[in-house]
Amino acid sequence: MDQGARPRTRGAGAPARVPGQGRPATPSETGLEPLGGARGARPHDEPGPVCPARRLPERLSLRDQVLRGLRDALVTGELRPGVVYSAPALAERFDVSATPVREAMQQLAREGAVEVVQNRGFRVAERTARDRAELAEVRALLEVPVMLRLARGVPGERWDSLRPLAQAAVAAAADGDRAAYAEADRAFHGAVLGFAGNSQLVVVADQLHRRAQWAHTVELMADALEHVTLLDALVEGDIPAAESVVRGHFA
Repeated sequence: MDQGARPRTRGAGAPARVPGQGRPATPSETGLEPLGGARGARPHDEPGPVCPARRLPERLSLRDQVLRGLRDALVTGELRPGVVYSAPALAERFDVSATPVREAMQQLAREGAVEVVQNRGFRVAERTARDRAELAEVRALLEVPVMLRLARGVPGERWDSLRPLAQAAVAAAADGDRAAYAEADRAFHGAVLGFAGNSQLVVVADQLHRRAQWAHTVELMADALEHVTLLDALVEGDIPAAESVVRGHFA
């Protein structure tokens, strides 16, 4: 735990007891300094809260609300690889106690996104070029054969029903919103694989897809337009074109 960051004892919905209530606490108010800004800071000391303060969606449990926010921060790069973050510091940004943050971080640790650092917090996992290549290879081995089999058996009108999902990805890419794009991207792939009628396939593929999204940054619009091109080929029954797009998508 960082010095100067005290665990919260307030309820999840209560306002943060920090100076300047109604706005995010400054580093001087919380005792947390940015990386390199504090005297004697070490290379992997926590840089202070990075997740932007936000009103979390009400439909999810508190732990799941925080988990979604942390996942968004991983995708956008707000949580930086190799850096250690403490639960109390992140809790300040979500205006919650440290408990749901720790629970969410433990889930991310099980998924391989962060590593537990004893008495300090959680370090965001770093991904090498080899990690990225291996994830792409495993995803291709899992998804490509299924997609090609579905391309030969699913009628064009069913493929066309996925058009709104592809358009949502294009819209997120146009906005440069990586968090929204990550969600739209997984929704599209999940819907395609859903035609196979195998729920376990969808779950496993989604887990791999999420890890791939944390591991590197894609060129959003190019990736989104491949979804549209794939749908066009599938709706027209152009199997060679569909195969070319599917194989290239995981290259």
